[in-house]
Formats: sequence, C-alpha cells, structure tokens
Amino acid sequence: MMMCTRILAMVLAVSWCVAAPRPNIVLILADDFGWADTSFTGSKYYKTPNLERLAKQGVYFNNAYSASPLCSPTRSSIMTGQSPARTGLTSPACHLAKIILEPTVSDSSKPTDRQTGCTSITRLSTDHFTLAEALKEGGYTTGHFGKWHLGSEPYSPLEHGFDVDVPHWPGPGPAGSFVAPWKFPDFKEKYPEEHIEDRMGDEAVAFMEKNRTRPFYLNYWQFSVHAPFNAKAELIEKYKQSMDPNDPQQSPTYAAMVQSLDDNVGKILDALERLEIAENTIVIFYSDNGGNMYDHVDGGTATSNKPLRGGKATIYEGGIRIPAIIKWPGVTKAGVVNQSLVQSEDLYPTILEMAGLPVRKEQALDAISMVPALKTGQGARDAVYCYFPHAPTVPDWAPPSIAIRKGDWKLIRFFYENRDGGHRYELYNLADDIGEKSNLAATQPERVRNLDALIEKFLSDTESVTPKVNSKYDPKMLDSQRGWKVWGDARLNLSKQMYHLRCFSNTAGIFCEKRLGLKSGKYKLAIRIRSWADGPAKICWSKNTDDFADANSIGFDFPADGLWREREIIFELNDAADHLLISPASGMGSVMLAWIRLYDATGKLLEEWHPEKMTAAEKPVGGWRGLNDNQALLQAQKGILNVKVTGADPKLISNPLKFSAGEYVFALRIKSNAGGDGLLFTRPAHKGYERGSGISFPIEHNDQWHEIKVPFKCDHEIREIRLDPATQPGMVQIDWMRLTKPNDKILREWTF
Repeated sequence: MMMCTRILAMVLAVSWCVAAPRPNIVLILADDFGWADTSFTGSKYYKTPNLERLAKQGVYFNNAYSASPLCSPTRSSIMTGQSPARTGLTSPACHLAKIILEPTVSDSSKPTDRQTGCTSITRLSTDHFTLAEALKEGGYTTGHFGKWHLGSEPYSPLEHGFDVDVPHWPGPGPAGSFVAPWKFPDFKEKYPEEHIEDRMGDEAVAFMEKNRTRPFYLNYWQFSVHAPFNAKAELIEKYKQSMDPNDPQQSPTYAAMVQSLDDNVGKILDALERLEIAENTIVIFYSDNGGNMYDHVDGGTATSNKPLRGGKATIYEGGIRIPAIIKWPGVTKAGVVNQSLVQSEDLYPTILEMAGLPVRKEQALDAISMVPALKTGQGARDAVYCYFPHAPTVPDWAPPSIAIRKGDWKLIRFFYENRDGGHRYELYNLADDIGEKSNLAATQPERVRNLDALIEKFLSDTESVTPKVNSKYDPKMLDSQRGWKVWGDARLNLSKQMYHLRCFSNTAGIFCEKRLGLKSGKYKLAIRIRSWADGPAKICWSKNTDDFADANSIGFDFPADGLWREREIIFELNDAADHLLISPASGMGSVMLAWIRLYDATGKLLEEWHPEKMTAAEKPVGGWRGLNDNQALLQAQKGILNVKVTGADPKLISNPLKFSAGEYVFALRIKSNAGGDGLLFTRPAHKGYERGSGISFPIEHNDQWHEIKVPFKCDHEIREIRLDPATQPGMVQIDWMRLTKPNDKILREWTF
C-alpha cells in the first residue's frame, strides 16, 4: 500500500511538471537608476522604449522602494529577504579589503556629531539561504551576470548559489570603464571599444540559449548607470543634439548610458521571443536605489529625480523610490499601474512563490510576497522601512536616519539630531507633497508618535545596531565655523574645505560673528555657491545678531540645481550695521559656499572668508589647479606637468583669465596612458560652467607624445579655462599648453 502511494505521488508530480513547467525567471537590476529616468515616468530627454515595452506588457509599481539609498544593502535585501537593519549590511563597503561580518556602533564620535556612527558589515555572510540557493535547490540553473558588490571569494555569487558568474568581479562598478579597454583581471573585450553592458547582455542571452529547455534563473544585475560616467561616443553626440538647457536632465553622457541600459533590456526581451520561451518566463525590472544627482558630468549633475527630493545616498524619495516592473505571463494583466507599496526585500518570497517553491520563513523575515498585488491589484504590505545609519558626504546630506512610509504618510527620524539630544522628525504627506518640502511634524504630533512607535518596533524586531548619543558632542563646534554662525534651524559644518549649511526649516542661514562696523552706503557681497534648497535667498544687516528684520534686507533668486555659481549682490545701508546674515534659501535642503567676499562701493575688498586654505590638490601648479575632489592630482617635475587621474571626471582649472568673446585655439602637447576623450570648457564672468558647453576632442592614450589643437568659438568673455584630460584613471603628462588666436598668435602660454 505504501509503495502504491509513493508511485501515485511520483506520477502526480511528473504530471504536474508536464502540465505546468516551472517558469524561467529573469531579474534585471539596474544600478543608480532613478524613478524619473524612464520615458514613461516623466523624462523628456532619456529614451527607454524597451522598458516602456516591458511596462506595457506587465505591471508597473508606482510606489516601489529600495531597502537603502545605496547599492550593496539593497542587493543584500534581494538575496536574503531581510532588511539591512537586520543583516547589518548598511553601506556599500563590500569591495574593501577588510572583512567585517558583524555590525558595530561607536561609543563616541568627533565633537561636531550629535550621534555616534555605525560600521557596516563588508560581506554578505554565507550563513544566509539566499534566493539563488533556494531556486537551485528547487531545480533551477542559476546564472549571475554583471555587478555583484556583496563580496569577493569566498562571498562571490559562486558561493551564494549561482552556477555561473560573469565577469566574476567584486567591485562597485565596471573595472575602469564602460567602453573597452576594461581593467577586469580575467575578462577581456572581444573587440575594440566594446561596451560592458552590451557584453553582459550577450553573455546573459547565451546563458538563456544554453538553458532554454530547463528552468533557469537569470540574475542580470546591470553595471548601468553607475559611475564611471562614459558611454558610446556616437550616442553622446546623438544626445547633445536634443539637450534642453531648461530640462534638469541634460547630461548627454548619462542619456547615452541610459540608452545602453535600455538597449540591453530589449536584447533580453527579443531573445526570449526568438527562443520561444517568453510565455514561460517571468521578467522583473528593479533598481537598487535612486538616481545620482551629485557626481558632476558634462558640467552638471548626472541626472535629476524631480519632482522627487534628493537622490542616491539620501533618505528622501529621490534616493529610495525606484521604477519596478513585473511581467508574469498568464497571470498579470498588460499595462497595469499598481499603487501598492513594495520593497526590494519582497522580491525574495515573490520569486519563490511564482516558481512554486517554499519560502523559509526564518530567512525571509522582513519580506512580504508581491503575488497578491500581482493577482488582485491589492498588496499585502502596509508600510516600508528604510534604515540608513550613515551620513555620506553628498551635498544634500542627512544625518543618520530611518524612514517609514505608511499609506501616504512618511516619517523620517534623524537619530539624536535635536539640540536637546532627542530625535528630530520630518513628516510628509506624499499625496500632496511628493517633493517633501513641507514638514508637518510640528502640526501633527500624534501622527509622529504613532509612526515613530512603528519605527521603534521595527528596530527592535530586526535587532538592529543603531547610533548612540555622542557624549563628546560640542554645540560650539557645530554651530560656528570660520567666522560664521548658524541662524535658525540649521546645521553648519565644514565639508571638503567649504561651508556646508543644512537647512531644516524655511528660516535658516548663517551670520557673520565679527563686528564689521559698516557705515551707511553701498556694498557688494560676492559668493560662490551651490544649492539644493528651494526658494528665494536674502541678505540681511543689523546692529545686533538677534535683530535681523526683513526691512533691512535684499532678496535674490538662486536656482536649486546643485551647480556652482558665483553671485554678486549690491545692497545699500541707510544706517550703520555690524553684522550680515546670509539666508541662502527659503526652503529646506543643503547649501554649500566655497567663499564669501565683502567689498565697498569703490570695489575695495573689506573682508574675505574662505573656510580652509587650499588642499595640495587645489594649489596652482604652473597656473593650473585640480578641483578639490582629488580626481586630478598635479605635480610639476623636470618641466612636465604630471596629472595623476584617479577618477572618471578629472578637472584642471586655469588661473583667472580675461579675454573677450571670439575665435580661439587651445593647444597642448600631451602624453597619456589613461583613457577617454578630452573636454574643454570656458567660464564667463560671474557664472559657472554651462552644462553641455564642453568641447569634446580625441586623445590618443598610447603613452606617446601628441600635439593637439582644439579650435573653438566663444560668445562670452573668457574668465577661466577648464580642461578634462581623460575619463578613465591613469597618468597624463603635459609639456605645454597655449591659448592662441586662429592665426597662431599666442595669447597665453603655460610651461612647467
């Protein structure tokens, strides 16, 4: 009897398999791809026809979230079904040499911090029963292609359940460049200037072709659109033609990178159709965090997440709200927009349930299956949590924090950030305020308490390591920096040798502590500033620091686009004043000031404030300096300017110039083993470098000397020249540089 029962069970199992074969599963995870980076979510510049095609075939989740505003924590959440708060993997440090497997929190921190810092683990522990291991146990062939960033061997994809791992690379982005030559140790291009995303798409298709007759799990985690910022030259040129200077998304390089991402999504979809397995393949598209708004590309930011606030590395919507699409043939309806709350942890039980496999509840502790949302339109998750106990040095930064969204309401807790040592809160109604501009915490105290109680329960349930009150915190160190002091609800710090003001309300600024003794008359205040805080700015003056009135003020507009600009504000005092107040915005957000200068009516410099002396990288060498991001390190030796390029966006800035508009030629003798085209910019008076105005020119990076001439026409007075000599790391040597007229008349020559 028992034997008969077993035989019957086997027959039923075989019959089920014949009638309903397990679906193939393709998970495409983009890197740093923002909520507004698709053509169907508002972008007028980027072209994503294949993502749009997938969305029309499946379900687009309009309220999808990553577990973190940075990559590795979100990736770990997908593999484990657990929040970074539980795993302890809270920062993207998995490429570092030091192996840390337990999170910790410091007992104290530097006196400018109100809370202590947390240290993330740096590898995804093999103790987890990962999504790939669960699928492999269920009979799936598993393949990982692209970025991993959860640890090198013995923590690579091969130790976490994958049969195949290409290119078997633990780094945070592609090795060296998107466009070959690459710097992967054991993975080379097949042809000159091969694009790594094209190659990953080809490798993924080959995996599907090989395994078309058996269930497979394709983990295609794209390198796009993470730094370094380079792309196919022909695509960059294409997007230069359609760039709109009034659109906050206006980087041709980034637009080209988006197209390569989308092209390879299309490559996967086309292959499924060609192999005749599309109707038995679930396709999922997700992003690991929001768009990058802080790295500078083509003279401006990489992208814009507007109307969302913030971006990658911030707790605001722009950092954690992402595009998500799921196509489940035979189950999901085509072209549906679903408003359910979903989060990256949820992919773990969702994929297993769609595959007909059991979910280990002791593993997927923080995940909720999306299957109900896919089948009925109503999701089972009532709240999402994002834990980020770090304060990375991005301009629109936030202190260590955690956020909850429940319904339309979002509460952010900034750990111990109040002056009294308590938590600071920001509360937003996203239905009315998707840009998170109006903090309602003060007017909705009961809602704050209720949501904060849920946060506290979440932290307790996940047994998370959280920041502590910093016993060494010194309010004086925080509130006053290099002659200026905080006014209103704000924090002032020094960051990268600049004033960094974080405004928590619409009445915040900095005032000069020194008694200036200004008499009645006209003055000029000049500033170099970049802002992410909305609203008009103003300058106020007063005899006392507690008596800044609107009557003694002058307003000026300043765009909140994160671009450096120099502004001069003329103002007139009817009476004597001792103090000046700069209120750089009337909304919340971050502002950076490189310097502040005060002149009298004759143009005489009265006061100058520069928060720090120049760093070694900023000090001029032969009339040129590198910017303070240390991506171009300058040293003159034996008549040669040596430029060590350490990143994808090195910038050399000339000393001040003054040449009228007209036609010019920039010439140089250069030798390089770096990579990428060069870019030449000119800056007019009182303005920053215009986005997209750079002149691209080819450089042969073959370690041989070459003389290059770059003719250009300038419609403004030239006050400064910027040279970007590469887009890939390496050593660049320059013998000389010249600015000439078209007839070769030398106007300025630089030798070293």
